[in-house]
Amino acid sequence: MAWEIVVGLETHTQLLTRSKMFSGASTAFGAPPNTQASAVDIALPGTLPVANRAAVEHAIRFGLAAKGSINRRSIFARKNYFYPDLPKGYQISQYETPIVQGGEVGFFVDGIEKKIRLTRAHLEEDAGKSLHEDFQGMTGIDLNRAGTPLLEIVSEPELRGAKEAVAYARALHTLVTWIGICDGNMQEGSFRCDANVSVRKVGDAKLGTRCEIKNLNSFRFMEQAIEFEAARQIDLLEDGKTIAQETRLYDPDRNETRSMRSKEDAQDYRYFPDPDLLPLVVTEDMIERIKKGMPPLPEAQREEFVTSFGLSPAQANQLTVSRATSAFALSSFSGAPKAAIPTLSNWISGPLAAKLNEESIEIDNSRVSSDQLRTLAVRMDEGILSGKMAKEVFDAVWAGEGDVDTVIEKRGLKQISDSGEIEKLVDAAIAAGAKQVEDYRAGKDKALQSLVGQVMKASKGKANPAQVNEILRRKLAR
Repeated sequence: MAWEIVVGLETHTQLLTRSKMFSGASTAFGAPPNTQASAVDIALPGTLPVANRAAVEHAIRFGLAAKGSINRRSIFARKNYFYPDLPKGYQISQYETPIVQGGEVGFFVDGIEKKIRLTRAHLEEDAGKSLHEDFQGMTGIDLNRAGTPLLEIVSEPELRGAKEAVAYARALHTLVTWIGICDGNMQEGSFRCDANVSVRKVGDAKLGTRCEIKNLNSFRFMEQAIEFEAARQIDLLEDGKTIAQETRLYDPDRNETRSMRSKEDAQDYRYFPDPDLLPLVVTEDMIERIKKGMPPLPEAQREEFVTSFGLSPAQANQLTVSRATSAFALSSFSGAPKAAIPTLSNWISGPLAAKLNEESIEIDNSRVSSDQLRTLAVRMDEGILSGKMAKEVFDAVWAGEGDVDTVIEKRGLKQISDSGEIEKLVDAAIAAGAKQVEDYRAGKDKALQSLVGQVMKASKGKANPAQVNEILRRKLAR
């Protein structure tokens, strides 16, 4: 029986503001517990909330970037529920009229571009945090996060499986960090996803019963959680059982989801307009001002990489994983010969990205600058360095041994491209390898690689491999 996995994501994006959504308390991460919860955040009698203008502008910025509709008038509502880390007994959110409606996010899966529609993006405040692991038989409550401004971004249930969900989440993460509304730090809870997962038979139009997996704060855990949950639901249905609509938590140690509580519907929260807050009014002047301050978006930057620099869509996508990566690429391409640009692109998304990831360094702090990487690619294009030599030079520059040309000179790494010199090495290999020559002429192509290896060994890896292959084939023509 063929099943289709259907996923919708609700992403809680912490907005990059110094103060909270409705108070002047700090949003700085890492303060001692309960030192950043103001009287407004915990709704002490006589306190009144005031909306954070910067948070509102960030929401508008996102709506413009995602091609959504900005509601000129939106409403703050109270979402009522009881939980220890919710000091007011309600959360200020938006329900019937959010600040952003519609929109879309594009992403690539296996080199194919997809676009997922957004239902809405609405402003709300965060709750506090329950701490279970540090207290024997008790739960600690830290209200520092209470009131932190969030933009909850809700996708339509158009994602098909864990791989698509992760690709969408990565693209959304890139977008919110690119436009400067979120720092994207998943370890600190700045970007958290809830995945609504259901399954249905292929061809069915009706959606299955969904389960919500809460607070997925890594892309790897998201993929594992969705895959496990979909398999769990399929097993139940194939056994003739039904799916209970519920909220579940993912346990990465056991790689499983487990029930947390029955899933509430909107009416369970008893939404009503917050009587302490006026409707939020957005003016045309505000929208125009924000629009003028927007940077070129990832989609436009990808298009430039393809049309102006001749890269493939896949290469362009890799160079727009972040605004900093894109800026590094543009800097390295500046002044580079056109022939060297594909090599540069591959180095940025390959060895450089691997090195940065290995040492947990952001590309802005790369120990190999964009100028140095450009020089490295140019020396490869000129035939001075082979790929193997270039990697050695890259590692040396990273380690601080000097610039590219200094390392090449110091280590004697110039590639031999003189055809006369290579011919002498080839002649010596042919003379010493009568058996390989005989095998090659008998149709055993692998024998040629043995001869190439001998030439490369004799040249201490400095001979141009392409020239070695060409000269050998010419001299051994069958």
